[in-house]
Amino acid sequence: MPNAIQLHQVCKAYGETQAVANLDLCIAAGSVYGLLGPNGSGKTTTIRMIMNILMPDQGEIQILGRPAGRKEQDQIGYLPEERGLYAKMKILDQLTYFGELKNVPRAEARRRGQYWLQRLELSDWADKKVNELSKGMQQKLQFAVTLLADPPILILDELTSGLDPVNASLVREVLLELRGQGKTILFSTHRMEDAERLCDSICLIARGRKLLDGDLQQIRAGFGKQTVRIEFTGEAQWLHQAPGVRKTDLYDSYAELQLQSAEAAPEVVRFLAPRVNIRKFEILVPSLDEIFLTTVAAAQSSAARPEREPAYAR
Repeated sequence: MPNAIQLHQVCKAYGETQAVANLDLCIAAGSVYGLLGPNGSGKTTTIRMIMNILMPDQGEIQILGRPAGRKEQDQIGYLPEERGLYAKMKILDQLTYFGELKNVPRAEARRRGQYWLQRLELSDWADKKVNELSKGMQQKLQFAVTLLADPPILILDELTSGLDPVNASLVREVLLELRGQGKTILFSTHRMEDAERLCDSICLIARGRKLLDGDLQQIRAGFGKQTVRIEFTGEAQWLHQAPGVRKTDLYDSYAELQLQSAEAAPEVVRFLAPRVNIRKFEILVPSLDEIFLTTVAAAQSSAARPEREPAYAR
């Protein structure tokens, strides 16, 4: 089976600004793939090139093994960052209309629209106009529009933007159902908790360049186990004095120690054991949020570092 989406050495610049630089992506069919990065990192530009809204300056984009084009876009349900809804049109009529645009027969489009309104808890608003909805409700309606034609690939740009925790949880639940049906889901976000809960694989980009790419669990496991959580009784001062500890964060019932290296953990235990009562000592796998912050900070530091002067300039 071909990959659902594949990018090879894709570039896009706006004047002097390189929005996307030599980007390679390989998104397997049936997977949930997170395109992550800070604001302005190139996520939306990448998605617009996949959707054929923008043309890359160079590189190749394939959808289901074929060069991306108008025909291939019919295989994709796209939720843009900006809403594309008609403010004065009733909600169910709007879903029916968008379904017909995707070649869904009118009666079937209306039936599917009713289903998604019920599933996304919008049924009571079916005869209301879009401009009567809250921002979060409009976002759920835009999501329903994306799903109406039952496409095999979904591309969702900042899907949970504007959603409260209850509705964000509902949308994540629907995404898991869609993954179970074999849909390929590409979504961009700067909310690491969404990616951590949903993604099989991720790509982290900053300033248009790829910093990390691959299976999420492998990335977390290979990023280094340099944080330990310790539950203890005794004098906390000993935690600050333990060898190999870079930083100590104290909480009510435990402490988290950031180590200089994963190999320091046994030495920390040996130092603390005779000095405090250790109830629990746990090596933590870093969260995606920690990986994100560390990786982006390192990339920014590297970019800001001046190049070494040539010998003749000294």
